[in-house]
Amino acid sequence: MKNIFHPSGYLLMVEDEPIWQDYNNEVLKQCGYPIQRAYTLAEARKIIAEELPRAILLDIHLPDGMGFELLQELRKISNIPVFILTAKGTPDDIVKGFEAGGDDYLPKPYDLSVFYMRLMALLRRASLIPDILDFGSIKIDMASSKAYLNGEDMGLQQKELSLLQQFMQHPEEMLSAEYLYEKVWGQKMLGKDSALKVAISKLRAKLAESDYTIVASRGEGYCFERI
Repeated sequence: MKNIFHPSGYLLMVEDEPIWQDYNNEVLKQCGYPIQRAYTLAEARKIIAEELPRAILLDIHLPDGMGFELLQELRKISNIPVFILTAKGTPDDIVKGFEAGGDDYLPKPYDLSVFYMRLMALLRRASLIPDILDFGSIKIDMASSKAYLNGEDMGLQQKELSLLQQFMQHPEEMLSAEYLYEKVWGQKMLGKDSALKVAISKLRAKLAESDYTIVASRGEGYCFERI
């Protein structure tokens, strides 16, 4: 089957605080795009010079300057979505962010679910994420973060939903345990993959009434296949 949601490009997170990098990553890894991280303006410029990202998550206060500088430079060459995430949250700051070319603005600290919904809305407006991922009997509603089988809510937990999204993005491709773990858990897999095995087992059971299943191949990974 043709891949209905094939990622092209990447999302760039420009943020100098590791705690916010990790916090934001919980949302970004659900979007289906590769993620690149930059801790400084210099790092961000180097990444962008090689290939424009699909969208940018931009902090304002960075070790080597202000995020507004990067935004103004970017707007001279591209209109890609830029989501400003910063501790500067006064009305004047927010107005300045939009005037500089930002597409959305969220002051820290913010709720992860609010960030997720606003990011999804921004990407949908930019036609980067469809409203529905559709595999016939299986559908994922990106706005509500719910998966449905024959119109019924599958009741997936977040990790199960993220796994299903990865499989729907790569149908009939063998995905390694390391790849899936990094995409869904947002970190490299160190040691045993027991958490991944448990999540896949639960997801496979919830797919029992569908025309797809998850096939495991020892030493290679997992494949989402039509039965």
